[in-house]
Amino acid sequence: MAVNPLKAVQEQIKNACELLNLEESVYEILKEPLRVMEVSIPVQMDDGTVKVFKGYRSQHNDALGPAKGGIRFHPDVTLDEVKALSMWMTFKCGVVGLPYGGGKGGVAVNPQELSPTELERLSRGYIRAISSIIGPEKDIPAPDVGTNAQVMAWMVDEYNKIVGYNSPAVITGKPLIYGGSKGRVDATGYGVALIAREAAKKLEMDIKNCTVAIQGYGNVGSYTGIHLQRLGAKIVGVVDIYGGVYNERGIDAEKLAEHVRKTGSVKDFEGTTSLTNEELFALDVDVLIPAALENQITEENAPNVKARMVCEAANGPTTPEADRILREKGIFVVPDILANSGGVIVSYFEWVQNLMNYYWTEEEIKERQEIVMINAFNNIYQLAQEYKVDMRTAAYMIAIKRIYEAMKVRGWMVASSKNMRIP
Repeated sequence: MAVNPLKAVQEQIKNACELLNLEESVYEILKEPLRVMEVSIPVQMDDGTVKVFKGYRSQHNDALGPAKGGIRFHPDVTLDEVKALSMWMTFKCGVVGLPYGGGKGGVAVNPQELSPTELERLSRGYIRAISSIIGPEKDIPAPDVGTNAQVMAWMVDEYNKIVGYNSPAVITGKPLIYGGSKGRVDATGYGVALIAREAAKKLEMDIKNCTVAIQGYGNVGSYTGIHLQRLGAKIVGVVDIYGGVYNERGIDAEKLAEHVRKTGSVKDFEGTTSLTNEELFALDVDVLIPAALENQITEENAPNVKARMVCEAANGPTTPEADRILREKGIFVVPDILANSGGVIVSYFEWVQNLMNYYWTEEEIKERQEIVMINAFNNIYQLAQEYKVDMRTAAYMIAIKRIYEAMKVRGWMVASSKNMRIP
C-alpha cells in the first residue's frame, strides 16, 4: 500500500520538533500548509470539446520569505501530494538558508497526451486561476515533473498580461532569452553529484572509484549521471518507467541522455543488458540515486538495498519505514531536502538576477551553488554527529530551527518555555 506523502512529512516534522524540544504549537503550525488553492481549469481541446482539469497550489509557510516551489503536470497529482511537496520545499529552503518558504503546484494531467497548443492553453489557464496568490513577493513557481522552460514562458507571459507589466521574477526556470539563468537546467543534477562527492569523502570513498545506479533518467537523473561521470564515477545501472539498462563496465551517461532524447527511454541502449526496477535497487553499488517520484524505496525493497549510500535526487523517495530499515543496515542516506536543493538554489539566483536585471556567468552560478550546498552539507553532517542522529533528522532540525526563530521574531507564537537543544 502506497504511503501518503503528507503523513510521511508530518512524521519527519514531529520527530525533529521533539528532538529540538519545541512546544507542541510549532508542530501544529508546521504540519499543514498556511494556504491551499484548488482550481478547475477548463481547456478547449483541438477537436473543439472542452475538458476540465483539476489544479492545486499549496503555500506551506512564509515565515522566512515568499513561497517557492515547482508546478507539476502529472496524472497522479493529488491535493495531499502537493501539500507534502510544498512542506518539503519549506525545509529545503530552510536547510540551505534561502529567504523562502515552501510552495508547490500541480495539475492532474498527462502532458504527453496533450498537443502543444492544448498544453499552452492549460498552462495559461492554470496561471490565470492562481494569479491572485502568486507574485515575485508572494509565491514564485518553477518547473517540476511534466513541465519545462517553455511551459514557464507561457505562464510568465500570461501573468504579465494579467498584471499589465513585465514581471520576469514571478517564475523561475524560464528560457534564457526570457530572463532565465545560466546553470538552471542542470542545477539539480549538478547539486546531487556535488553532495554525493562530499558524502563519499565522509565514508572514506573516492568518488572516482564509485559505482552508481540511478532510478529515473529525466532532467534530474540524466544530469546527475553526467556530472557524476565527469567527477570520475562509473554509472552501471539506470531504469526509467519503460525499462532499464545495465553494464558492469559502465554506461556513458551523456550518450544515454542522447539516446533518451531520441527514443524516449533508456531501454535498448547499445552495449547494455536489460534491468528491472527491483534489480536496480538490489545492485551491489556504492551509490544509489532515486531520481523519479515519491515512495520508491519502501518497506518491501529496502532490505534488498546493498548500496553504501543513498543520495535522494527525487522528493520523498524513501518511506519512513524504509528509512528505518536503511538506518539499521548502516546505509548512509543523504536526504532529498539537501541532495536535490540545487534547483531551488539556482532558482533563487534567477529570481535575484531578475530583480536586479543583472545576470551572472555560468561559472559564477556554479561556484555560488557549490559554496551554498557544501556549507549546508557540512552543517548537517556536524549536527548529525553531535546528536547521533541520521542526516535526514539533522537536516530537519536545522531547517525547523530557522523557521521557528523566524516565526518567533515575527510574533506568530509566544517564546518557548522549553530550551531548544540547538544553541
